[in-house]
Amino acid sequence: MGPNQGDRFLPVPTGALQVPAFPAVEKPFHTSLPLHPVHFSLIVPTYNEAGNIEKIVRILSGLLDSALPGNYELIVVDDDSPDQTWAIAHTLIADYPHLQVMRRQGERGLSTAVIRGWQAATGEILGVIDGDLQHPPEVLLSLLAMIDAGADLAVASRHVAEGGVSDWSLTRRFLSRGAQILGLILLPGAISRVSDPMSGYFLVRRSAIAEQPLQPLGYKILIEVLGRGKIEQIAEVGYVFQEREIGASKVTWKQYQEYIRHLLRLRFSTGRVGQLRQQFNFPVGRFLRFVLVGCSGLVVDMSSLYLFFDLLGVGLTRSAMLAAELAIINNFCWNDRWTFGDLSQKQHQWHQVLKRLLKFNLVCLMGLVLKILILNALFNGLGLNAYLANFLAIAAVTLWNFWINLKLNWRVTATR
Repeated sequence: MGPNQGDRFLPVPTGALQVPAFPAVEKPFHTSLPLHPVHFSLIVPTYNEAGNIEKIVRILSGLLDSALPGNYELIVVDDDSPDQTWAIAHTLIADYPHLQVMRRQGERGLSTAVIRGWQAATGEILGVIDGDLQHPPEVLLSLLAMIDAGADLAVASRHVAEGGVSDWSLTRRFLSRGAQILGLILLPGAISRVSDPMSGYFLVRRSAIAEQPLQPLGYKILIEVLGRGKIEQIAEVGYVFQEREIGASKVTWKQYQEYIRHLLRLRFSTGRVGQLRQQFNFPVGRFLRFVLVGCSGLVVDMSSLYLFFDLLGVGLTRSAMLAAELAIINNFCWNDRWTFGDLSQKQHQWHQVLKRLLKFNLVCLMGLVLKILILNALFNGLGLNAYLANFLAIAAVTLWNFWINLKLNWRVTATR
């Protein structure tokens, strides 16, 4: 998009988080200058960066004016910062005509801010850089050179030659590396392709991510691009991560939790697992919650079995039945509140809850019959340890309990 001297903010795209392959170049607001696609669009997502925004816009504009005169756009996407970063950025347009500002008031989050910026951008090459000056802007030209040389994705990395961190504590280094190792375990096919999957500083060809349904969570947009994009050739450029000069860090434990959830979402929505999910329309997320609830029930079940079988001397079959019933009640409470909470909250009167409990009990008791058969076969027939046999029997009926409950129990609580 060409120089912009309008009075309004760049409109925020709505709908699915999907980057168009061929963006329509339209005038979002009045300008007397013609608009046309550009070679490079750089997104600067911001939140409370009033102290940094003028400096980073000045530096980036200077670099790009020299490298791509008249053939780039700089888009600041601000999440309605309380310190009015959006207002300060907007006042800079008069001095930096290739700058545009988007003020988001309905959505939040770094990853979605980047994608909304890409949706509004017209560049063949799309990029992102933090607005806090922790990413050295001069590395941008090296990343552009890598893309122009044929790379689909160019990543600024702290873990290659000439890369590093300036003054990180041992704890922060441990958390960063631990997050990367976790990514390699959960999503090896994507994470292993780059040395620094946690980087938030990279460029990508529009064609590599165009029309791909993106579902980012948290602030690590690169793993979404790696997981869902059609990325063939990757290049990396070393950079040293700088400490903040102005403002406070936004890294919190919530962001680490979102990172883990993002990895799990990608793991179960891409690759073979994703293909199976699409083919059979299997609700993986709900099933994972069901399994976690089942783990709590397992603790109740095994503890109760120990109480009845070892301490009280009750027979194995009767002990297993009593333990299973206590676990069933535990599991129902958690599933009704969490796993199927979006459905059960629509019918929350006590008699409706009781009805679901009875149905849940019936379904699980049918599973219990199967469990007892498996338990006795393993314990009496094969001579396995009672607790191991009980664990294997529980695992065998977990999928049964989930699928039948999904189809016959909580399904009836759904409302039009």
